Amino acid sequence: MRSLHPFDRLTPDFLLDALQNVGVRGDGRLLALNSYENRVWQVGVEDGETRIAKFYRPARWTEAQLREEHAFAQALVEDDVPVVAPLALRSSGVEDDPESVSTLHHYQDFYFAVFPRRGGRAPEIDRAGVLERMGYFLGRLHTTGALHRFTHRPALSIEEFGREPLHFLLAGEFIPFELKPSWQAIAEQALQAVEECFTRVGEVVQIRIHGDCHPGNVLWTQAGPHFVDFDDARNGPAIQDIWMLLSGSREEQQIQLEEIMRGYRAFRRFDARELGLVEALRTLRLLHYSAWIARRWDDPAFPMNFPWFGTTRYWQDRILELREQVAAMQEPALYLQD
Repeated sequence: MRSLHPFDRLTPDFLLDALQNVGVRGDGRLLALNSYENRVWQVGVEDGETRIAKFYRPARWTEAQLREEHAFAQALVEDDVPVVAPLALRSSGVEDDPESVSTLHHYQDFYFAVFPRRGGRAPEIDRAGVLERMGYFLGRLHTTGALHRFTHRPALSIEEFGREPLHFLLAGEFIPFELKPSWQAIAEQALQAVEECFTRVGEVVQIRIHGDCHPGNVLWTQAGPHFVDFDDARNGPAIQDIWMLLSGSREEQQIQLEEIMRGYRAFRRFDARELGLVEALRTLRLLHYSAWIARRWDDPAFPMNFPWFGTTRYWQDRILELREQVAAMQEPALYLQD
């Protein structure tokens, strides 16, 4: 019999009580949305608009780090950048306290936030004009992001996204014994290549970024994109929010990059040196992703949704993937037309 996970406490009654504590009277309609790191529900509201409730994974971020995320989202809204920001709500029973109005709430052992529900679909990046508009709004997002730096949230680093995942995975039992030497050898080679990429590029400006700006975190409507889920926001280079929109062959990525930059550079200057980090950042994400699954294995949602993790086939594919990344980091970087 497995031990209880903290998220097991998030029963319907618990959710409705927590929401009522900030004046959101749920009508009992709860729809769990696709989220692994946190837990997110669509909530029907009595005589009101449907809301989205997000309960944060305990002990991942501090209160100060969560408040920085919310402050960044609010600043973007104020600058007319299309993002979905948390709502400022008042805790019940403290109506006379102005500090009781907040975007971040605490109920028992959980921090949570309430968001407006926004429709939309994943952007069709192959459709004409979509990437250019994405680039335009990313340029605006980064303009606001560059005004200040996060104080409490970390910066994107090789240590957090590369070395720590490497050590964590080697110390565990997720990699099959017979594949561990091969995986370790190629992972260490890949990390060396990552470090060489960062050395070649040199120091770049670190700004507040979305941090996880893949198409799944962008909702597209007739009015254009709006960005959601700033859970991974941190200080980092602008290219981190751009390369995740690139896919396919090198030639396809080059075309996509030019489209994004037509919109981006209409609003903000881009340091082309950062293009030398694209494959290095992709490599760090691959290493971090495997370690992320391993670190969350005690959460029942992970064995259920990632049943192939830990299999021989999975790690054989990861070895091949890292070999391809080592080769990619030796290739010339993508470039921009003047």
